[in-house]
Amino acid sequence: MKNFLQLISNCLTDVGEIMPWDLVDRLEMNPDLLIVDVREPYEFEAMHIAGSINVPRGILESACEWDYEETEPELVQARDREVVVVCRSGHRSILAASSMQVLGYTNVVSLKTGVRGWKDFEQPLVDGAGNDVDLDEADVYFTPKLRADQHRPAAA
Repeated sequence: MKNFLQLISNCLTDVGEIMPWDLVDRLEMNPDLLIVDVREPYEFEAMHIAGSINVPRGILESACEWDYEETEPELVQARDREVVVVCRSGHRSILAASSMQVLGYTNVVSLKTGVRGWKDFEQPLVDGAGNDVDLDEADVYFTPKLRADQHRPAAA
């Protein structure tokens, strides 16, 4: 049995990653680049990279195809566009990019470090209304908040 990080590691044999500064450069060189944020809608609403579209990981595969309630037309038509998939930390986006490659996307990569790394590189974020997000407030948002029951039990 594999754990979460092993699953991600296996996907990295086929999925490329870029750093936030690479995404800045790619956006300058290719204004047609599509940023797909696979976080949950409440995460996207709190803060996201301006111009990105929100397609939660849980519906990604059907959003990539015609004739589903989740169909995202811009995404369906992007199989040959340059696509960068983002999430909070760069893990879900690797799994999502892997799925997209299986579905025929030819130029898709994952943003290593995710939106958190984008913020750490001091790049702008906006909220659901398009307002700039204070990056100091984003620091608080990105601080892990694990409950006691989410920690690995102590070894006996």
